[in-house]
Amino acid sequence: MSETSKIPPASTEDTSAVVAPAAGPVSQWLQQQGFEHQALEPDHVGIEQIGVDAAVLPIIAAALKSNGFDYLQCHGGYDEGPGERLVCFYHLLAMAEQLEAMASDPAAQLREVRLKVFLSREGTPVLPSIYGLFRGADWQERETFDMYGIQFDGHPHPKRLLMPEDWKGWPLRKDYVQPDFYEMQDAY
Repeated sequence: MSETSKIPPASTEDTSAVVAPAAGPVSQWLQQQGFEHQALEPDHVGIEQIGVDAAVLPIIAAALKSNGFDYLQCHGGYDEGPGERLVCFYHLLAMAEQLEAMASDPAAQLREVRLKVFLSREGTPVLPSIYGLFRGADWQERETFDMYGIQFDGHPHPKRLLMPEDWKGWPLRKDYVQPDFYEMQDAY
């Protein structure tokens, strides 16, 4: 083997340092307002994502609503894997602003942001409900409770939406064990 074709020796430098993602415009605005949050990597289509603590979720959601994010397009949850965290996300749009902008410029760019709250799966994960800010959160929070077991404090109807009331467990958690048998007493 010639000298030029040798595999270079492994680097002795520590390459494990993680570079924090650049703060997007919404994250910068939140920072200017003094809100604690974490800028996350944008998603696969470039939508800004922001991590927030459960305790400040309603405060940050209210601040964003006052900043024009007046529409909750989607709320949901997902499980990062057995033993990992549960995640709730809130996708907010500046809809009224968009409709107004499109009147003069049909190619106006929609402002949108996704908030994420990371929760431990130990015990009962609890988040404050944002139903009081966005009425569209009603069934979306109930579905997230039903599938992942995340409870929403202050929700007016905190009960299952899709599964029978006596169902045991949370079917979309990665560590869920499906029961061998389930009998619906009032099915017919």
